[in-house]
Amino acid sequence: MTAIDLPRPAPARALPFRLLAPAAAGLRDFAIALALPALILLLWSLGSAYQMVPQQILPPPAYVFENFRDMLASGELLQHAGISAVRVAGGFALGASLGLLLGIAMGLSEAIDDYVRPLFTAIAQVPTLGWIPLLMLFLGIGEALKIVIIAKAALVPMVLNTSAGIRGVPASYMEVAEVFGFSRWQKLRRLILPAAVPPIFTGIRYSLTKAWTALVAVELLASAEGLGYLLVWGRQMFWLDTMIVAMVIIGVVGFAMDKILALGEARLQSWRIDA
Repeated sequence: MTAIDLPRPAPARALPFRLLAPAAAGLRDFAIALALPALILLLWSLGSAYQMVPQQILPPPAYVFENFRDMLASGELLQHAGISAVRVAGGFALGASLGLLLGIAMGLSEAIDDYVRPLFTAIAQVPTLGWIPLLMLFLGIGEALKIVIIAKAALVPMVLNTSAGIRGVPASYMEVAEVFGFSRWQKLRRLILPAAVPPIFTGIRYSLTKAWTALVAVELLASAEGLGYLLVWGRQMFWLDTMIVAMVIIGVVGFAMDKILALGEARLQSWRIDA
């Protein structure tokens, strides 16, 4: 009888390195991502230290950090950030929900798509800022205006990605559903929507990004609270450190939201089975 070669267990010394490999890769990616911001901060510090740029135009990083610490301690920064978060959550929920329903309808029905898509495309081509003057006439400058503007920004990518995802479901899937005798509701719930989850999630990601940028835009023009208002207030009072703090917070929050959704999207894409 011939001996059977069994796989040898990995050496004990190699196991810690295998376990640490993902963490090391994550640290490397984090360091690469921080390289350019660190270089900008270094140039900013050198420019302020050697007075290459007047402090009235670009305050030193130490001043900006001190102002950030004071605004955080007083609760002012958290108050404005909380107001912006509530606005973007309400507008995004409204726009993404309507976009999902409209995208499903356009993806399932050729007739609805033919009737709706021309007008929808024309509306989508108008930038978010272009709707603010018109909507001010009907809604004023209250919270309703902000919610509607944010919802419009979130609606467009949600509709486009949802309808494209549904139309991208392979025909072979539908043939299998016919063999099993699925009703239209069963096809939608058990086949079409699960197969279209990755593009729909992509639509959610871009909808949230558009909603966040629309929030800042509408707060710049028609608000007395929020992170966008801090930008305007800092410019009007010539408090450039306050303006920079607001810009950094807006960028960091937007990046964090996009990164979280990107990780979720990558996880969903890894589950996807190609036809």
